[in-house]
Amino acid sequence: MVILVQKYGFFCIFVFIMTKKERFEKILAWFAENMPVAESELHYRNPYELLVAVILSAQCTDKRVNVVTPPFFKRFPTPEKLAAAEVGEIYDYIRSVSYPNNKAKHLKGMAEVLLNEFHGKVPSDVESLQRMPGVGRKTANVIASVIYNRPVIAVDTHVFRIANRLGLVKATTPLETEKQLTKYISPDLRPIAHHWLILHGRYVCVARAPKCANCGLSPYCRTYELSETL
Repeated sequence: MVILVQKYGFFCIFVFIMTKKERFEKILAWFAENMPVAESELHYRNPYELLVAVILSAQCTDKRVNVVTPPFFKRFPTPEKLAAAEVGEIYDYIRSVSYPNNKAKHLKGMAEVLLNEFHGKVPSDVESLQRMPGVGRKTANVIASVIYNRPVIAVDTHVFRIANRLGLVKATTPLETEKQLTKYISPDLRPIAHHWLILHGRYVCVARAPKCANCGLSPYCRTYELSETL
């Protein structure tokens, strides 16, 4: 908000910036009202399938992953089938996603660890999940949040970009972003807040040409707020 006040023949400009707490409250309230249902766009039927899909989605679109996974799960419906497969065969089913060579190795390794250490059951805690190949902190948080409703926030490129643009955080790394979001978002909202930010970044506040004119969050956006003062 900018107010012009004339005093002694001069205009003084007073800029009122929302506090971080106020910004969080307004943005979360807007999402709750306008996006009451928000969930993963990856297609899956059980924890194993979501784990595979999230590993495949790294630096790849959900749309592409959803094309790849139906035949993949027909051939590898269980971690046992996946662990027994050759890396080359796994590669053949995922060749159209980004970094298929590495992901094929990770998927086989993940299935082996899932069987040997967790008896085929996808664990619910972030630390255990990260023991599997191809499962970093972001992937682990997605699984813990989506499958087990744990109060964690996964930070991908969309969440990192949106959280900084909106002024919810001032961070240079995904981990810093996660910590700051966790501090201000209540545990009960964290699982859905992750999806709110992802979907907003995917369809409205896109990377190169954000649709500010059609964005309901513009009144609460730090970047938009500053642009209006220039």
